[in-house]
Amino acid sequence: MSTSHTELPLTLPVIDLDVFRGDPETPEAALECRKAADALIEYGALVVKDSRVSESDNEAFLDLMENYFAQPEDVLKKDERPQWGYQVGVTLEKTEKPKCKSDESCLHIIERLEPSERPLDLTGHEADAKCRFFYRMGQKPPYETEFPSLNMSNVEPQGFPAWKSTMETWGQSMKNAVEGVAEMAALGLGLEPDRFTSAGLHGPHLLAPTSSDLNKFGQKNSILAGFHSDLNFLNSGKRIAVKVPAGRYLLVQAGKQLEHLSGGLIQAGYHEVVVNDATISALGHGESANARDTSLDSDFKHVLLALEF
Repeated sequence: MSTSHTELPLTLPVIDLDVFRGDPETPEAALECRKAADALIEYGALVVKDSRVSESDNEAFLDLMENYFAQPEDVLKKDERPQWGYQVGVTLEKTEKPKCKSDESCLHIIERLEPSERPLDLTGHEADAKCRFFYRMGQKPPYETEFPSLNMSNVEPQGFPAWKSTMETWGQSMKNAVEGVAEMAALGLGLEPDRFTSAGLHGPHLLAPTSSDLNKFGQKNSILAGFHSDLNFLNSGKRIAVKVPAGRYLLVQAGKQLEHLSGGLIQAGYHEVVVNDATISALGHGESANARDTSLDSDFKHVLLALEF
């Protein structure tokens, strides 16, 4: 659905998960479910309000990630698992390249965009200036799998005694919210509530925080993550900088799995992460003590992908 002749919203639709959790049978809950489905169809994204989200859990998680990624590269490298495709543990900066370089459909999408709406890295030739950590939140399936790299044991870095408890606490908050949105979207589309959640029952459900060293990559328009599907790029073909309200809110965006399960009705968006004026302003005000940007960019739940807080 094109919105080329209308103004894009300044904020994405906000869906109240608490209304649905209180009583999913009420007319109010049904309205929220329809809003969730409509938002994903039109924008590929929404903001969800969930009173279970704890600001203190979020802060503990961010503090842990900032301390972890601030370690020297040789220490971080001990947590790499390239033999498993980096599907657990850390991926160091300048390792991963965005998909567009080798994906004709992605390049065609860029060609169709207005010049002012195109990503800064037009061909995805540069490796990303970000580190990432994959932490599995899923349970191993109760059967033999042909994909062992998707079911490896988690890497637990040395020197962080609260690592597992912090990751599990925040990861569970995100998993709960995503599963609630998945149920709401299914009902809003006229499907059974577990249509999407059952499809992802034994998925890895990766909690995937990322971090970039802004001492090295802090110049304006520096590309921290090249153009690829998932966050911050709406299917109208217009770029907007998505902002999540303060408080108990999460950004939920559609990914490729949901695109496939919905037969293309809901489409995964594209995004790139760049240093902009707001980033530089935050650095100037000392909002990042160690000049690192740590984001909760989480390829999460192999139905709805990508949650950000």
